[in-house]
Amino acid sequence: MPTAWGEGGPVVVTSETLRAEPSPVKVVPSEPGGLLDVLSVAAVVLDTDGRITLWSPQAQDLFGWSAEEALGSYAAKLLVAEEYVDLVLELFAKVMAGGGAWAGVFPVRRKDGSTRLVEFRNMRLQDEHGRVYALGIACDEAVLRGVERDLALSVPLVAQSPLGLAVLDTDLRYVLVNPTLERINGLPSERHLGRTPGEALPFLDTDAIEASMRQVLDTGVPLLDQYGIGRTPADPEREHAWSGSYYRLEDPRGRVIGVALMVVDVTDSYRAAQEAAGARRRLDLIARASVTVGTTLDLGRTARELAGLVVADLADIASVDVLDSVLEGSVATAPGPRTGQALFVALAVAAAYETASVRAADPVGERTTYPAERLVTRCVSTGRPVLVSHVTGADLVHIARDEAAADLLAQEGAHSYLAVPLTARGQVLGALGLLRTRNPLPFDHDDVTLAGELATRAAIAIDNARWYQHATDTALTLQRHLLPQPPPRSAGLQLAYRYQPAAAASGIGGDWFDAIPQPQDKTALVVGDVMGHGVHAAATMGQLRTATRTLADLGLDPARVLRHLDHITAELDGTIATCVYATWDPHRSRCRVALAGHPPPVVIRSGQPPELLDLPAGVPLGTGGLGGADFENTVLDLIPGDRLVLYTDGLVETRDEALDDRLDLLLRLLADPGLPAEATCDRLLAALRHHDAADDVALVIAQVRPHPPTDGADGADGADGPT
Repeated sequence: MPTAWGEGGPVVVTSETLRAEPSPVKVVPSEPGGLLDVLSVAAVVLDTDGRITLWSPQAQDLFGWSAEEALGSYAAKLLVAEEYVDLVLELFAKVMAGGGAWAGVFPVRRKDGSTRLVEFRNMRLQDEHGRVYALGIACDEAVLRGVERDLALSVPLVAQSPLGLAVLDTDLRYVLVNPTLERINGLPSERHLGRTPGEALPFLDTDAIEASMRQVLDTGVPLLDQYGIGRTPADPEREHAWSGSYYRLEDPRGRVIGVALMVVDVTDSYRAAQEAAGARRRLDLIARASVTVGTTLDLGRTARELAGLVVADLADIASVDVLDSVLEGSVATAPGPRTGQALFVALAVAAAYETASVRAADPVGERTTYPAERLVTRCVSTGRPVLVSHVTGADLVHIARDEAAADLLAQEGAHSYLAVPLTARGQVLGALGLLRTRNPLPFDHDDVTLAGELATRAAIAIDNARWYQHATDTALTLQRHLLPQPPPRSAGLQLAYRYQPAAAASGIGGDWFDAIPQPQDKTALVVGDVMGHGVHAAATMGQLRTATRTLADLGLDPARVLRHLDHITAELDGTIATCVYATWDPHRSRCRVALAGHPPPVVIRSGQPPELLDLPAGVPLGTGGLGGADFENTVLDLIPGDRLVLYTDGLVETRDEALDDRLDLLLRLLADPGLPAEATCDRLLAALRHHDAADDVALVIAQVRPHPPTDGADGADGADGPT
């Protein structure tokens, strides 16, 4: 039956449709170049005598004789070699006698004398007057065998191919689907044919598929290995992955007739690749954790580093909470499993994007008590992860800080939750809480393993930080207890001083200062620095400060005091310290100074620029006694208004600036004689100290004020000059 194309697709044209009322059927002529044109089928009609009465142009192409030459001739004489004439006449007689059609291959003689094998289909015809004729349809046997061979290869290849194959026309409607693609899509061919991918496969992302097909139709450039993921009726419970390739189809004349699709199910390899990629991401995250979490011994910063790391790759929202006992005591104590409440301190909250969800967590620094049914409490109570792959409204009440926060999380799309304990040295310190809102995948057991590894690494750093913080607080308390609190009243001197510890990451040092009253209204000024940090340095500083005060009571001159301190320090298990020791006699307006490896003081005389004193440097305490080194006194005469500035090296030494440049800056900062001593201390610290200073600093500014002179001997401090 003839087929035509209507607006809705192919339409079969029958005699009934032709006799019916006019319809929207539109008969479209075929353009040359189709299969019949490739075969070049020739038609020849013979009368009962075997004479040629009709001769098609294709017959001329096949046999070489023109119509004028062939018409009226005996076909057997014109086309058959002598040895085959009897056989041909016998076959012709059978056909004309109604013995049925004859088909086969026969050697035909061409006009040029050559012989060609021709495939024949011979049959009898009868006209309206009862006359009979023989119709012969023929084509080149070699051409026909080639077409048959191509069909024999292509049809089974398409049908038996392990690849899903389809052909779509230029309107992207299926015209061919092989059995493999039927199995992949879970749909029979009749559910494909005549439909677009969007109509046949609404359960897939067909917009991307059709866009790729149109691109291939427009450009002619194939698209290879286009990956897609989805679920089909063939396996609706499991997500599959496919690799599709698209090719444009053209007829022999180059006319675009459609697009071919090749699909292969690559689910297994895709999942293996995803697992391998996931493993690489996990290893990368763990590797980054080893260098980005615990970079300092600051507890809060370590928690922020952990939260910031996990929101980049593992969660949308992260919180780090520790038990209050971790901060208050030396041993972490967790509530019993599911039996008691827990007091938490929020250390960090982070999000992968700007979101109000962070308000559902406890504010950083806040202490909150939660009952046993709260998920984070269960996590620290049992010391085991708590995974809620698919969060419900009832779960959110036990995750968020209160009901309002639970509503907020629901609005933000929180759908999966994971809490893992922060465990170090066998103790649960707190928990890492993770939420997913935008990430559509729920947390799984691989995520539990990864989060647990990150939490364990971070917990060690947190535990180190909290022990260090405890030790630092102890050292700072000890040191501040040993330092003088209210400025002592000194005859003829106005004193201002400051002590500033190092940054928390560096630890408390052993800097100290003192102003010690002596007989006859004298005052001893001391600034020292014990090398090292921590409780040991603070304790050693306390010992040296006590020894210094004891020696000061003896009224010895500075050089003798330093000599005794050197011997004492040498006996303190390898301790080294520097010191500047000065005595002030208000009755003579005279100051004696000696150094033990310490930065030189600055003197500011009325009407003159500040000046670094050029004094004998001496050797650090703890080293001179063994080598027989000595210390020297230097005498300064000062008048009211003059200032003497004593300090430790933490004020002027940095890792990235030259010491001479820093000392020059110190002198410039001291060049304002009208600034009060207290304000001058603040100015120096503000300009010279960095927030992350690695060393502590002690600073004393002594300003001479008027004092009535008296007569008398120098007393026990010895004669002027070196001792």
